[in-house]
Amino acid sequence: MKRKCVFLDRDGVLNEDDVNYTYLLSRFKILPGMSGALYQLKEAGFTLVVVTNQSGIAQKKYTELQMHICHIFLQEACEHVIDHIYFSPYHPSVTNSLLRKPSTLMFEKAIAKFSIDVKKSWMVGDRGRDIIPARQLGIKTIQIGNEIETENMADFKVDSLTKAASIILNKK
Repeated sequence: MKRKCVFLDRDGVLNEDDVNYTYLLSRFKILPGMSGALYQLKEAGFTLVVVTNQSGIAQKKYTELQMHICHIFLQEACEHVIDHIYFSPYHPSVTNSLLRKPSTLMFEKAIAKFSIDVKKSWMVGDRGRDIIPARQLGIKTIQIGNEIETENMADFKVDSLTKAASIILNKK
């Protein structure tokens, strides 16, 4: 049986985004309502998958270990309800990769691993590069905030993960 899934970007959706990258645990700030929203989605039967570009690794701004420490903290903050975190360490200035959003490979890996039904699934992101691959795969989209180009606007627009979860739970 195929599963329904909520794909989530990390920075700007689960934790505060930082233009200088979010890789130090002391600066990794969980957004209000994140845990509660994830619990509600999990309780409703959704698989929860994070898909995140972490280009600072390729640019040598931080290490993969620093990123993993932040991911451990994130998982602990939500009592491990996230089923998997996919990340792309690549940046076009260093190396190209199909793993990096807006490509679909991180999504495709999750779809295969978890037997995901894209028609019953959602993507919550804060940038066009989050929305583009989801749309290509037939996944419904929700954007948090206003930093998405007009041509890449999501199906729904909200200002928090709590409100995104409410839309998902009411549209299932």
